[in-house]
Order: sequence, then structure tokens, then C-alpha cells
Amino acid sequence: MKFQHVDMHNAITALSCALDLVGVDEVRHGKRVAVMARAIAERLAWPEAECLSILYAGMLHDCGVSRIHEHRHLTETLEWDGAEEHCIRGADYLSACAPVAHLSTEIRYHHTRWEKLLESSVEPRLSLRANLLFLADRIDVLQAPFLNSGLILIEYPAIIARIQTLSGILFAPELVEAFAEIASVEAFWLAMEPEYLDEDLRRFGSHLPSALLDIPALKELARLFSRVVDAKSPYTDDHSQRVALIARQLAIDFGIGGYELEQIEIAGLLHDIGKLRVSEDIIDKPGSLTPEERATMHRHSYDTFRILQRVFDDSKIPVWAGFHHETLIGDGYPFRTDNTTLDLECRIIAVADVFQALAQERPYRRTMSLEYILGDLRSRVETGHLDAQVVANLIDKAEFYYRLAVA
Repeated sequence: MKFQHVDMHNAITALSCALDLVGVDEVRHGKRVAVMARAIAERLAWPEAECLSILYAGMLHDCGVSRIHEHRHLTETLEWDGAEEHCIRGADYLSACAPVAHLSTEIRYHHTRWEKLLESSVEPRLSLRANLLFLADRIDVLQAPFLNSGLILIEYPAIIARIQTLSGILFAPELVEAFAEIASVEAFWLAMEPEYLDEDLRRFGSHLPSALLDIPALKELARLFSRVVDAKSPYTDDHSQRVALIARQLAIDFGIGGYELEQIEIAGLLHDIGKLRVSEDIIDKPGSLTPEERATMHRHSYDTFRILQRVFDDSKIPVWAGFHHETLIGDGYPFRTDNTTLDLECRIIAVADVFQALAQERPYRRTMSLEYILGDLRSRVETGHLDAQVVANLIDKAEFYYRLAVA
């Protein structure tokens, strides 16, 4: 079985970067939560392995949030009635992904009051870890209004005082005490500035060996990314999963096998991760997009490419996933690559993406019939936007591929 070295620190950081895109204006929320949680854990003399684990849990704590409107609720108030929904979703996503499944319980309860955790059946240590995420998350909500204004050094005593009033209610007293101790110095708050935050995250991972993941584990990791993306809209449910299945079968039809075939499927799962930056107001819009909205939509494939470079820097997965809106005549986006340099794998994923999207209902149209879809694909071949041979192979088994797209 083929294995690949994956820098899990970079992979989790990359997923955190993708999740941060959901907030648009709240970039690095996950990273700030992670670094603050780790700092509190260090103050409490937790073992290094547990400090690293809580760092990763902090970066992934909002993996159940795909929608910008939901993110705004979570970053504007200390408590919100709907907060538990994304905790359940996030725990479900993580539990299905072996490399990070051990973080699922603390993600599940990271918006649960300490007084309720004490009455629950959750193991005490996991309760404390979950509550540490809740504490760091709410500290970030309180500091967020002052991050860009330079006023945090004036306001932080009030933040500490506010948190202390919630000791024993929302937060475990020992966590609040440790926070108050380390947050009483300006350095704690200044470390939240973007350049310092990124430096610290690189430092935390600089000594860690890469993980050797087999193909099933790689796919689980990719599927975690894809589930978060596809949850942005009811109209894109399972889109990435189905694109991956179609792309895999098209690759088989071209005689591609082995590890390259698995990479194509992984690229299909990950091709839309950059869409986390795009508001659901745009994705779900029933009418035509404005030029500004279209520009926002067009950047998603570049964001996909850059995010995946951090995880798969020694493979073609970032290219195959990030180039799925390029065309054979060079008028696609974001690189305007033409047929002279466009890999077959990119062409395959492009066809799979268009085919599945047309077969899936969208806010501006109903599901297209197979006859209509095939006519559309032929038109795109004639204009130089899709590869003729890839489309021909799909048409040869059109009913089969249609079942993959909608079943």
C-alpha cells in the first residue's frame, strides 16, 4: 500500500486557514483560540503532548461552521442558542477522520457551560479540555473589537474582569485563574497580532516529524475538508464527493491507476475548499451575480491552490484541484493556463465538476436532464473550454456517470 508523508501540523494549520475564510472579516480566529488555549495549558503545566493536542483542537474547533451568518452569531455574543449545532457537526466530521478523531469529544462540548459539564457523563479531563476551548473562544470574542484599533492594551483588564465573573458558571475556575495570571501582562495580547501569531504556529510545529499516512487516511483527511465545504449550501450537498467519484472513474477510463488514481480522487474531494471564503449569499443567490460577486467567486480556485500547497507540497494535488476552472484556450481562472500546460488530470476534474454541477439543483435553476447536460458539454468542447476526449469518454457511459452525479 502506498503511503505519503504529510506534515500534519501544516495540514491542520491549512484547514484552520480555510475555516478562517468563513469569517471573512475574522481571519485567524481559530489560530488565536489555539494559541491562547495552548498558553493556558502551559501555565497549568499540562504535558507537551496535551498542549500540542489542544493547539490543534483550537485550530479545528469551528470545523462545523461553514456559513458566514452562523460564524457571525458565534463571534458576536458570549452565548448563542444555536451554538451546539455546529459543535455536533464538527464532532461528527472529526470522528470520521482517523488522524484527528481523538479531538472529536472536546469539539462536541466546546460551547457547553462548565456547570453543565460537571453534571454530564463526559470524562473529567475531556470536560476540562473542552471548556478550555470554550474559554479561549470567548476571550477572542471579547478582544476582537480591539484587535485592529490598538486599544487592546487599554481594554484587556476589563476582559479579564468579565471572564472572572463567569468562573464556575461558564468556565472552570482553574482555567480562569490560569488565564488571569498570564493575561495580566501585555505580551499575552500582543502575541495575537497576525505576524507574531503565524511565527508562533510555525515554531510550535518546526520540530515535529511528518506523519506517514496510507491512502485511506489521506482520503479521510480530504473528506473532512470536503464535508466542511459542501455544507455551505443545501445546493452543494455531496458535490465534492461526487466530483471525486466521477473524476476517479474518468481517470480509470484513461488507464490511470495506482497512486496517481488515488491522488486524482483526493484532488476532486478538495477542489472547492477555497469556496469557504465565498458568502452563502453569493452561492445561494437565485439570480445573476454582480461583477463584484463574480470576482469573489472566481478567487476560490486560487485559494484552493494555495491552501493545498501547504499540505501537499510534494504532489500535483494542489494543481489538479486548483486548476479546475482553467480552459484549453486560456480564458479560465485564476492562472489562464491553456492546453499546452494543462494536465490531463486537471481536464478530468474540470469535466467532472461541470457535469456534477449541472446534474445538481442550484438556487437559480432546477436539476438538468442528462440530454441537456450532454449538449452543454458538447458546446463547451466546441468553444475550447473542456477537453474533447474526456467529454467523449463520459458520453460513452453517460447513464453510469449520471448515476454517480445524482444517486
